[in-house]
Amino acid sequence: MRIVETGERGAIDRLCAGHAAEDGGLDRRVRRIVDAVRRGGDAALVRLARRFDHARPPLDVAPERMAAEAARVTPDVRRALASAARHIERVARRQLPTSARIRVAPGIVVEQRVVPLERVGCYVPGGRFPLPSSLLMTAIPARVAGVREIVVVCPRPEPVVMAAALEAGVSRLIAVGGAHAVAALAYGTAGIRRVDKIVGPGNRWVAAAKRIVSADCPIDFHAGPTEIVIVAGAGNPAWIAADLVAQAEHDPDARSIFITWNRRLARAVEAEAAARCAGHAIAARALAAHGAIVLARGEADAMDAARRLAPEHLVVSTERLARQPIAAGAVFVGAYSAQAAGDYATGSNHVLPTAGAARSRGGLSAADFVRTMAVQRITREGLRRIAPAAATLARAEGLTAHAASIEIRFSGRPARPSRRS
Repeated sequence: MRIVETGERGAIDRLCAGHAAEDGGLDRRVRRIVDAVRRGGDAALVRLARRFDHARPPLDVAPERMAAEAARVTPDVRRALASAARHIERVARRQLPTSARIRVAPGIVVEQRVVPLERVGCYVPGGRFPLPSSLLMTAIPARVAGVREIVVVCPRPEPVVMAAALEAGVSRLIAVGGAHAVAALAYGTAGIRRVDKIVGPGNRWVAAAKRIVSADCPIDFHAGPTEIVIVAGAGNPAWIAADLVAQAEHDPDARSIFITWNRRLARAVEAEAAARCAGHAIAARALAAHGAIVLARGEADAMDAARRLAPEHLVVSTERLARQPIAAGAVFVGAYSAQAAGDYATGSNHVLPTAGAARSRGGLSAADFVRTMAVQRITREGLRRIAPAAATLARAEGLTAHAASIEIRFSGRPARPSRRS
């Protein structure tokens, strides 16, 4: 891990830009895959699944197979899945917007109607590690929101992923991944109906595919490699280093950053992190390439740097730091609020914005799986009450036909009968 100081010219800007650049070559290759599935449907999907996922049709995981494979999962893991699922559901239920009827003025009622999406696609990675937690984090909020069809795609789903699928109550599990799975969800094939939204984490190919299809199919957010920023002026260096290494083991591109105004603590964390990387090759690569210890001038300077980074995960050592203005996907406060616990069992969602996107939004929630509509009811007297203001504003914008469409209702002239074509 390199050590930088906030006073160094451009130091924080360089950290912010760590994953900003897009790979044009990768995007071109992913676009070809997406176009192939869009044009070729199931035949192209199966061909690409054979090539990239080493899959054989049928790609759907039959319910009987899912149950049989899930039964192989040890009881303690199944109990852990059930516990995590309960916590995720408990949090998700409080995230839903509520329907309401608002009497704006006499004769004017605006209703907020909350409607679940019909069909969603959840991407669950299946690369170096099986990630049943990601299935729970995406599928359970969708179920809580009332989504009728939850389609999960996962290359090479392990038995523990199948157990999570049963726990979450998914409608369908398809053993396919990568950009071709994203394309199938976004555009549909003869065997897979297009979804209303795609959510879930993935590698660079998946992230690029989601970015490409987002013009036609909504996604949760444009995700990059995972990130953690820890801000502390005191603490146990072994614990801090453990959190940095834990996040780094996800991906060689993962970014782990420790910000402190305590130089002695910085050196201790640096040494602990180096020692803990023994036996964790991926974490060692990530920390060498993207890890950093930032020496700040004090608490305020440290939190300013953290806000500029707007990380996926932010860990702060004290409540005082937590009360300062913050931009992060998820915040963990205090020595025992281990970020890894939030990945699995607290109930808070671990599908979070990266690469500074936390400046404008938080993590995945049940609210991502509904749409809200304004339903308006206006009586004659209600319209008469607001007609002068509405018509005046319309004319101020130069939209005279808008004004006329309101005023004609009170002009006394009979409406012209519509002509038959």
